[in-house]
Amino acid sequence: MESPKKIAHEIGGVKRDALRFGLSGVKSDIVGSHPLESSYESGKRSEEEMKRRIIGHTYGSALPLKMDMDRQILSRFQRPAGPIPSSMLGLEVCTGAIDNFGFEDYLNDPRDSETFKPVDFHHGMEVRLGMSKGPVAPSFI
Repeated sequence: MESPKKIAHEIGGVKRDALRFGLSGVKSDIVGSHPLESSYESGKRSEEEMKRRIIGHTYGSALPLKMDMDRQILSRFQRPAGPIPSSMLGLEVCTGAIDNFGFEDYLNDPRDSETFKPVDFHHGMEVRLGMSKGPVAPSFI
């Protein structure tokens, strides 16, 4: 007796859906970020680690743990995918990123661009709940 045939698929959907997310290039899979960007990120991480060590030595080991718990709680608090993006204001205050003056503060937020595609609410919730893979929505046309 033959066993029933099964269709092989990944749980959560297809990773590369060209109809939803566009064609992907080989170069983007091979080449990483710019060397300055990677050095900036590693410098930022080492600065955070140094700051944690100093706080741990000064105030005790419980304060860095409490700060990590606060950061984890605030990073999970988000609005559903839709027309109003989540500002993550609490996380910015906790990490000190609110004091940074980025390009979106004096140029424009890329989400205000005319070429920005609106977010598909249903697909965004599927991604958030783990029912589908991929970005919430392609950001630009």
